[in-house]
Amino acid sequence: MSLFGSKSKKVSAASRLEGTVQFGGDKSISHRYAMLAAIANGESEIHFFSPSADCQSTLNCLKSLGVKIERKDNVVKIAGVGLDGLRAPTGPLDAGNSGSTIRMLSGILSGQPFRSVLVGDESLSRRPMKRVADPLTLMGARFKTADKGCPPIEIEGGNLHSIRYEMPVASAQVKSAILLAGLFVEGQTEVVEKVPTRDHTEIALELMGADIGRHQQTIAVRGRARLEGKKLYVPGDLSSAAFFIVAGLIVPNSNLMLHNVGLNPTRTALLDLLVPMGGRVKVVNLEMLNGELLGDLHVDSSQLAGGEIPQELVPGLIDELPVLSVLGTQTEQGLTFRGAAELRVKESDRLAAVAENLRRMGAEVEEFPDGLRVAGRQKLRGAEIDPHADHRIAMAFAVAALVAEGTTTIKDSSRVDISFPDFFETLQRVAG
Repeated sequence: MSLFGSKSKKVSAASRLEGTVQFGGDKSISHRYAMLAAIANGESEIHFFSPSADCQSTLNCLKSLGVKIERKDNVVKIAGVGLDGLRAPTGPLDAGNSGSTIRMLSGILSGQPFRSVLVGDESLSRRPMKRVADPLTLMGARFKTADKGCPPIEIEGGNLHSIRYEMPVASAQVKSAILLAGLFVEGQTEVVEKVPTRDHTEIALELMGADIGRHQQTIAVRGRARLEGKKLYVPGDLSSAAFFIVAGLIVPNSNLMLHNVGLNPTRTALLDLLVPMGGRVKVVNLEMLNGELLGDLHVDSSQLAGGEIPQELVPGLIDELPVLSVLGTQTEQGLTFRGAAELRVKESDRLAAVAENLRRMGAEVEEFPDGLRVAGRQKLRGAEIDPHADHRIAMAFAVAALVAEGTTTIKDSSRVDISFPDFFETLQRVAG
């Protein structure tokens, strides 16, 4: 693998992958710790904070709201201002490419007695925000969005009231926005999930002093809690590890050890899928830190059966489906999934982008409105990959290149900085 111009990478087939990998802090948890630390009382010190551009966008927005933040390498110190200490920004808050930033911060801003405007890059400006604006409007916030409910978002907050909200679509970001808004309400705010989503927000809220209730499908938060600053440690990002898990399984003779990966049970659908399929992924050295499970993963190359992904697993795999589609080409039966229309409105139309780039590599793939069917036992060939400005598409097809004949060029490769700045260097190291 070598640099090709300023924005492209060339990736060739690997004979094996070997070594150890330590991942940057989990993006999802880093966002949440930073936001809660900002509205807590006292200082929080967050270790192994995500190096991603998305999480830096969250820090930048919080600074614009008057929060003092110091960052040195992977340690972030945040001087919390309490629930009522944020200041009106002097200009738009730029969430960059980060859907987590714009959606979850909308919950906090809905509780503020001032006007805020949230903007994003070209990709984020095409993503739907109605799903978060609707429940926050029911709580009393006033929202204005651009055409089709997309950013920029203008929020007039304050004077919220509690609601009980049944989630129409599974979304941890929307659930989190409602719970964060609920902190500024007298009384109890409830969210009802038909399909469980990642619960990092609930865990972090409890850790920092909020009163959280869970009963069957309902999560509740009692408002006006006094949150306290903490010393926090972020586990390694499982969504980043997913690319190396898949690569280790499909590249022959591979032997990888992935250290300190977050293994929250609401995030491990990937392992629940791959292990019964024949994936040799072993969890070792489990421990609990700040209410979050983490451990090491030992990955060996494997013969994988493939098959159909059960629809109940799909919401928990939404970020991993692009690289799982690549994996499908190397399985016995191929891979099919439905119920993933959400992928149409991510950083790119990920279903279309995956199908297009698999075909560029000579693969057989069928595209549905809400999923894909990828044939198994396919020989891929090197090609020029267009990630459509999407970090997960770029990384998924770098993994595909490891088992393709010839050389693959990943255009616009710098997009990986959004979530995993050292991705190509790490891949090169374990590929020898």
